[in-house]
Amino acid sequence: MEFKNLFSTYRINDLEVKNRFLMAPMTRSRASQPGDIPNELMAKYYAQRASAGIIITEATQISLQGMGYAKTPGIYTKQQIEGWKLTTKAVHEAGSTIFLQLWHVGRVSSSKVNGLQPIGPSNLMANNTNVYIFDGAPNGDATFVPVDEPKEMTKLDINVVIEEFTKGAKNAIEAGFDGVEIHGANGYLIDQFLRSNSNQRTDEYGGNQEKRIRFLIEITKAVVLAVGKEKTGVRLSPFISFKDMNDPEILQTIMLAVKELNKLDITYIHLCEADWDDAPKIPIEFREKLRANFKNTIIVTGNKTPVEAEELLEKNLVDLVGFGRKFLTNPDYPERVKKNALLNEISDNHTLFGGGTERGYTDYPFLN
Repeated sequence: MEFKNLFSTYRINDLEVKNRFLMAPMTRSRASQPGDIPNELMAKYYAQRASAGIIITEATQISLQGMGYAKTPGIYTKQQIEGWKLTTKAVHEAGSTIFLQLWHVGRVSSSKVNGLQPIGPSNLMANNTNVYIFDGAPNGDATFVPVDEPKEMTKLDINVVIEEFTKGAKNAIEAGFDGVEIHGANGYLIDQFLRSNSNQRTDEYGGNQEKRIRFLIEITKAVVLAVGKEKTGVRLSPFISFKDMNDPEILQTIMLAVKELNKLDITYIHLCEADWDDAPKIPIEFREKLRANFKNTIIVTGNKTPVEAEELLEKNLVDLVGFGRKFLTNPDYPERVKKNALLNEISDNHTLFGGGTERGYTDYPFLN
């Protein structure tokens, strides 16, 4: 198959990307300690994968409070900003575009990770949900621990987090990123506000759908004001309900949020779609409605094959398609697609999270 759409260029505001392949955000827990600082190894990892037209980094916490897993990078200290400059410089020199994903996990955390009690829209713990630490387990494996009960956020807490997202966005631009992605998906803090089962507030941030989207919209407005609408994207996950996030109203709530985000003229919406084998399929009607309600770039990520990506692009339902594990193991994934070449598989599951060496991170071979 020729994949003429996947290999076509695309303009996202003032940025022209060389193809429609997007490297999806994937947590790898390689930040240097202490301080959760991005490093040379991470820069090499991202630069190797600059065959993607655009890269979205792994989720990056906007504060220590926003951290939920061990050794994930931050964007709230000077050392972290300087560390990220290694990555942006390397990726730009290798010919790609890169956005930083801004992250606050909310209730999906444990004091064993950061020494702090988690916070959330309500004091409801996420059932059957774990995070990980590194405590000397064999093979350097992560040890999974249950999340703690969160503290319900006060209005002051809400204002602090909005400011942290704003500062994180400014820091990302200072570090050389082309833009930022606000992580509003996968059961983390913003998603917790969107859903009726995790948000049981009775103030202006909870209750009906209009109030539940307020936190997302206020954060987005603040980030747009800080760095510009052309540098701001938002990630949402309407069809994902793990981390105890099953909400019967979420599709209507997400679409209401989309309409408000469209008014803000942000540069893109990124749909995170389930990537397991029996995952729910996204109805074509939802994709058509999203396209009708959002005028700018639409990105989808979720275990798509190149054929599926090409079909979505051909039907003008999406503009960019994210690939995760394929880029993890194949830094030259677009070239392999073009040549219908064999793909590398994950060499060792122990290296997916954590580890301070190249093994299972930057040692996956190129085709040539």
